[in-house]
Amino acid sequence: MEASDLRFAFLLGHEKPKAFLREAAHKNKIAHAYLFRGPDGVGKTKAALTLAAFLNCKKPQDHDACGRCSSCRKYYSGNHPDLIIIEPEGAAIKIGQVRELKHTLTFPPLEAKVRVVVLEDIHTMRREAANSLLKTLEEPAPGNLLVLTSDQRGDILPTILSRCQIIPFGPLDHEDILQILMQEDEMDESTALTLAAVSGGSPGRALFLWQEKLLALRREVIEGILLGNHSQAETVGRIFRFSDKAAALKENISEFLNLLRLWYRDLMLVAAAGPESSITNKDMLASIDAASQRWDISQLREKLQSLDRAAKQLHRNCSRSLVLETLFFDLI
Repeated sequence: MEASDLRFAFLLGHEKPKAFLREAAHKNKIAHAYLFRGPDGVGKTKAALTLAAFLNCKKPQDHDACGRCSSCRKYYSGNHPDLIIIEPEGAAIKIGQVRELKHTLTFPPLEAKVRVVVLEDIHTMRREAANSLLKTLEEPAPGNLLVLTSDQRGDILPTILSRCQIIPFGPLDHEDILQILMQEDEMDESTALTLAAVSGGSPGRALFLWQEKLLALRREVIEGILLGNHSQAETVGRIFRFSDKAAALKENISEFLNLLRLWYRDLMLVAAAGPESSITNKDMLASIDAASQRWDISQLREKLQSLDRAAKQLHRNCSRSLVLETLFFDLI
């Protein structure tokens, strides 16, 4: 990514939010606080950084930042002295972080026209921290803009909502996500197509599945256990080995099970509609073709039920390894 990428022209998707923010900046009608609300991983923080770069660009053009001036380069590198990004400490934004922010805002920006503060995942903020932030949101010191981000489901105090202008962000189109993924080194097209299909419109989620090697583990389990033609003893050994490997995913086990569920969904689609049906797992077409000859629809339903049962057991804090061992035996 280059500094020029922090421009609205290079921010994929979100046409309505981009148009609204560019017009507000052009007419000098930027609000004192915004809430960017939408699914995780769709680019809300990047949109906030893009807005910050535009507001402080030394040579703006076409309602956008230039991407080349010293200010734009500092935003790109994350070293601008008047950019503050606050993330949750552990599971939540805490009152100590808010108090430190309030102290900082008593001083004017060092060099920018507008100091931009990005508070990520505001839905994690504890009540005492949220109450401490209210006065700052209502009357921020001159030269400061607060941009809050939140997912769609998180609870936010009504008093926070009433002090922000809410900008909704939606999922990205399949083609936009594919374009983002194809910029990654060492990612082949079939993997990118699969990740785009399972991402739910979130490039952040797609990249997470790839970087955490969840997609690779899904392939290992399917090819190594579910479709393997091994002796009984070798199959049992593989089940124990892969159960331990999957159990080590901890909080990411549910994502892994969802990937297996999508693979079985593809098998049901092929069984019901034939090989021309819409397949999610583009990188495993050969395995889908082989497996579609192995199980009928009734058997596939049973395997999906086993996956649902395992997910419920894991939510009840049952032994991860034991739940996964039982699941893999049910799936073969």
